[in-house]
Amino acid sequence: MLKIIISGCNGHMGRVVADLCAADPQVEVVAGFDVMGSTDREFPVFSSPDQFKGQADAVIDFSSPAALDGLLAFGKATKTPLVLATTGYSPEQVAQVGAAALEVPIFRSANMSLGINVLLELVKKAASILGDSYDIEIVERHHRRKVDAPSGTALMIADAAASACGHETEYVFERHSVRHPRDKKEIGISAVRGGTIVGEHEIIFAGHDEVMEIKHTALSREIFAQGALEAAKFMAAVTAPGMYDMSMLVK
Repeated sequence: MLKIIISGCNGHMGRVVADLCAADPQVEVVAGFDVMGSTDREFPVFSSPDQFKGQADAVIDFSSPAALDGLLAFGKATKTPLVLATTGYSPEQVAQVGAAALEVPIFRSANMSLGINVLLELVKKAASILGDSYDIEIVERHHRRKVDAPSGTALMIADAAASACGHETEYVFERHSVRHPRDKKEIGISAVRGGTIVGEHEIIFAGHDEVMEIKHTALSREIFAQGALEAAKFMAAVTAPGMYDMSMLVK
């Protein structure tokens, strides 16, 4: 039986993860971490990770960047593998995660969807072939409650394109104050927030008299929760400290 802790267990994604775990006979949720605590869960919930004194095989985190310090401290103290699915980390926090990975196994991805990770490979292929002959624009759409913009996934896509396009790149996040023609090195990233959109990411390759688009649409949050659970199952067997990601699951 795989013993899981859900960080951010009272949030939308935390509850989806809990439901998936409840339906999986190989998984048991032994605890939840949530700053607000809880009285309606079927497992004990702690407002701080250091309050939990039991054992677990992995932590799945869908909380907020503010919870990172406590999670990293817990992981390093207990050597429990961490699956970090939270987005919106600052560059300093990303560096913290990298430093902690020297002591504990950490699985980190801004998007746990299998489809998105296949899309990243398609974007790399397209960018490597089209090179600087095509302009690249990324448009992401999410529900009105999403706090960070652009999405972590949009930045992953931009990084994938930039790594393969063969020339210097610059990310442009807004154009309302720009008064000059588009530069060839730009990768535009636009964010839309509204309604209950789970998640959409569209990559536009615009060339001379030709446009190619690659798009991914998430129809439910379950795909991200399922990916995180698969990552936790993978990490439960990992003992070596280091950084792990979705590329290890889609090979």
